[in-house]
Amino acid sequence: MEQKQNATNARQRLMQSILDLGNKAFHPDATEESRQEGQREFDEFLQRTKTINLIGAFNILIRPGYTPPWLRTKLVELLTLMPLRPDGVRATLEFVFSVHPSSTIKLSEAAVPQKKGANITHEALEMASRLISTPPATVGPDKWYAGISPQLLGLLDGGEGPELMKVVSYIIGFGILGRKASGAPGTAGWKFLAEPMLQRIKPPAEGLSDSQEDDSDVIDLSIEMVLVSPGDLATAIRRLHSLVVSHPNPGLCKRLLAPLLLPLWALSSWQGSKPGEDKVPSTSSELLKIFLKLSSSSNTLLVLVHNLSYAGGYDKQNPEWIYAETDRGEIQVVKTRHIGASASEPRPLALDQIQQKVTKVMDLVASSFSDADISTAFIDLLGRWLKSSQNYRRGEVIIQESSTNDDPVEQLTEVKLLQSMMEKFPEKLASQPKHILELASQVLADTGTEDDEVIEVALSLLNMVITVPGFQKSRADTTIIERIESALDALSRRENPEISRTAANLGMLLRFRDQIEEASDIGSAPTDRQVEDRKTYNLAISYITQADSPPPVKFEGLNLLSGLITSQSPILDIPGTLVLLSTLIADGEDYINLQVIKLYTLLAGKHPKAVTKELLDHYVDPNETATVDTRLRFGEALLQVIERLGETFTGDAAQQVGDALVSVAGRRGHRPKTEARQAREEEARRRKHKEAEDAWDGEVPDLSDDMTEEERARNEILARIVEGWESKRGTEDVRIRASALSVLGSAIETNIAGLGPALISTAVDLAVNILQLEREEEKGILRRAAVLLVLSFVKALNGARQVGRKLGFGLAAREDISRTLGYVAETDVDGLVREHARDVMESLENWEITRLTAEGVREVESGSPDLTRLVGLEVNPEGVGKGKGATTRPRIEEIE
Repeated sequence: MEQKQNATNARQRLMQSILDLGNKAFHPDATEESRQEGQREFDEFLQRTKTINLIGAFNILIRPGYTPPWLRTKLVELLTLMPLRPDGVRATLEFVFSVHPSSTIKLSEAAVPQKKGANITHEALEMASRLISTPPATVGPDKWYAGISPQLLGLLDGGEGPELMKVVSYIIGFGILGRKASGAPGTAGWKFLAEPMLQRIKPPAEGLSDSQEDDSDVIDLSIEMVLVSPGDLATAIRRLHSLVVSHPNPGLCKRLLAPLLLPLWALSSWQGSKPGEDKVPSTSSELLKIFLKLSSSSNTLLVLVHNLSYAGGYDKQNPEWIYAETDRGEIQVVKTRHIGASASEPRPLALDQIQQKVTKVMDLVASSFSDADISTAFIDLLGRWLKSSQNYRRGEVIIQESSTNDDPVEQLTEVKLLQSMMEKFPEKLASQPKHILELASQVLADTGTEDDEVIEVALSLLNMVITVPGFQKSRADTTIIERIESALDALSRRENPEISRTAANLGMLLRFRDQIEEASDIGSAPTDRQVEDRKTYNLAISYITQADSPPPVKFEGLNLLSGLITSQSPILDIPGTLVLLSTLIADGEDYINLQVIKLYTLLAGKHPKAVTKELLDHYVDPNETATVDTRLRFGEALLQVIERLGETFTGDAAQQVGDALVSVAGRRGHRPKTEARQAREEEARRRKHKEAEDAWDGEVPDLSDDMTEEERARNEILARIVEGWESKRGTEDVRIRASALSVLGSAIETNIAGLGPALISTAVDLAVNILQLEREEEKGILRRAAVLLVLSFVKALNGARQVGRKLGFGLAAREDISRTLGYVAETDVDGLVREHARDVMESLENWEITRLTAEGVREVESGSPDLTRLVGLEVNPEGVGKGKGATTRPRIEEIE
């Protein structure tokens, strides 16, 4: 208690000091000399005070009535500049997460350190991101981002905990680099947050401004000029990896990693003298895999294939800088010198190094590229090899300069790649036989070719294609097949016995290929769209289900799946897709959940029954296997699906959803497994408390931080409310019941006619009963949802009346509802419930007045002789004036 009182007194003294010094420094009636002296003292005082304490004091002092307007303006300006202090970003984050309303936690969780993320909610994260990523009006973007970037990048290292690293990744990725105004190349945000990482991995051609430049007149060629030290390179790679994998932002990942394709390849395939000691290669390999999965294409693969020996720089023949190894086995970036021989210039790869790089790129190809990309790259490589081989044999290239691209090492590398691809991916290469058949026909038809090696390769390709299961000669291009058959017939008469025998066998196989495997056994040939959709679907599933897929890759897989759903691809396995989405939404990653809910809404357009049934099964959770948070996420998805269906939310699907929601929201739900688990937990708590009492030899003392009586009472109330939310004796959790009422209210407002009068009546009766009977303090959220359900009902009735829809039922129990709402508005212990009740009563009265007025207007406008009395006023009981034959004169009656 004394410690808490001391903290309160210290805060009061701090605010008083700020007020006193602020008055002296900024009072408009003070002299100039006095203000200058006061400002100096004020600035010195701020420098001595901790940032977190200043933020708390400023937030109190800027409230209306605490300070005069001229001082409040200055304090607001100082508060907006707090992130520019050396520890300003960290202090701002701590303050926001500690005071944001959504960060309220249970007392049982209060002991968990903040860096564990127990009270970092998405709402608080968005507010912190806005405060830090948006420069105030008094500071330019360059100065702002220059001040906060060292702090953000330092926190990105992860030394303050993984949760804080994710927070900073969100601020950088979404708040700064994710916005066009601050994240496009050339903007201040990109300059101070992206370039410090990118330029340490891939320095600009002119070098870095803070690199180790040699200013002496004498150049010592024996000393390497280091552009990026091993520590700086490792830090840049680590920070980039943290930023990329912390949140699913595929667009930002591609923008950051696209310029680093070749540097990441060079680092990931690094063959140092001390492998395993440097983490740069492994981290670079993870980044490269992420980029290839997000941007896999044949062009990207060809860039890798044609630059397997890349060691650094921009000029392939004369690189400005290269990656080099230190004596300790670490990787650094050094500047090359092209004056004579130098140790810093790139060296040709040895045969064992070439094989290692080929193995590495084959692993990347297998994990990241589609069959079409692999086939396209293979055709390109094969065409280059055939062209160079034929030109050499024909003597067309006799003398070539060393600066041309016909590097013998590169040619050897490409040959090894071709061999590896033919051995490892024969099915992938044969999956698109058109181009391979065309290339083989061109080579074999060139009867003047004397190169047996080229012919053998062409025959091997032809054998690979026509022997793959499912190949049909009748489906191939007739011209190409005729050219191949003619070439095989000619080759079968060559002197080389191996070539002639192979050509004769292939010619025989090609001639009778369709008879060997009947078309009826294969089925109809898939269309090009079906083939592409199948590949896209398989790629999306692999991205989503792989255990090591980072969030951006999973997000990209969901994007691919979204494209297939939007195009209504017949390849989609709807039950399997729904099971996959349910698995993802149960994992609890917020940003993945948003995309998953979007996919549910897309699927609901064509498969409403299947989608609503899947969501209901997980929301109701009859087997009692899901947590409350997981069920609430399924409830949110169900809500979005209902709103997406709109007026099509009707029939059996609407009836099943309504019945299930009423059942969940009711008071009679029983969950026996939950009851048994609660009994075990209660017994464990009782046993633990008894052990503590035995250890203390009496009542266990309260060792929590000292609090004032007001704070203690408030926390006890909050703890009682939160504890009351949980189910008791196997009843349904109050949060789930409130969620069910909210979803049901949205369903009523979306399409009241689709649910039917019986279900609507049951839902309204349930809401009224909850307001009348469940008056406990901890059930305030339930009563809020019940009041809002009645409001949704009134809105739905009003909407139906405005469009002229005949529902066949109305608000029969209006008086009972109004009486209940009036009682709740006066007596409920929850202020928000009372406010909602008053609002609903007003809406109910307005609806009644509007209904009566509208009916009266219709009577006057129609001029119908059938409408001759006021509602509720029986002045014409005999039906005078009705019909053409009526002759009874009107009478005047006295009524009470």
